[in-house]
Amino acid sequence: MMQQIREVSPSPRARMTGALYLLYFLTAILGLLLVSRGFAVSGNVTNVISTVCYLVVTLLFYGLFKPVSGRLSLLTALFSLGGCIVMSLGLVHFDSPVSPLLFFGPFCLLIGYLIFRSGFLPRILGVAMAFAGLGWLAFLLPAVPNYLSIAIKVIGFLAELSLCLWLLVMGVNIQRWRQQASPAKTSIPTGEPLSATKG
Repeated sequence: MMQQIREVSPSPRARMTGALYLLYFLTAILGLLLVSRGFAVSGNVTNVISTVCYLVVTLLFYGLFKPVSGRLSLLTALFSLGGCIVMSLGLVHFDSPVSPLLFFGPFCLLIGYLIFRSGFLPRILGVAMAFAGLGWLAFLLPAVPNYLSIAIKVIGFLAELSLCLWLLVMGVNIQRWRQQASPAKTSIPTGEPLSATKG
């Protein structure tokens, strides 16, 4: 599967990531609604689908950001994998002493850093994801005020949704991605447009 992901060109891969990211959001929201309305089995099945979507998104992110930093991209994927495992334990009613936010907070922080460093995605998305990561980690602090809790959820949701929609609609700047992927990592010529390439 990793070989197939590496063989996909960057722009379709970015849009595939955005589409699966959006599917994750939709299934996660649907799962919460179903469970809250008493449809526990249907809700849990939907939540399993959302977790699988997030796992695939994690693999796609790894391939997308590997040219920026292979080690950091792998570390980011491992944090996301850890969070997905903890979430999966909750679906089978196993109470884990570890919060998934302990993994998803660093995941968002590292994704934000990779975006900021990449040059093939807008840096504002990286800043937003970094703030989201800090927010998720803040949830681990005792006695977070209710107003702050709501603000953190809104910031985290908007940051991840913004990244999702950008990938889905705009993709990445292919030339900059390829220059990152090149062993030489040549500099971008003066006057080269920096806008995201639409495939």
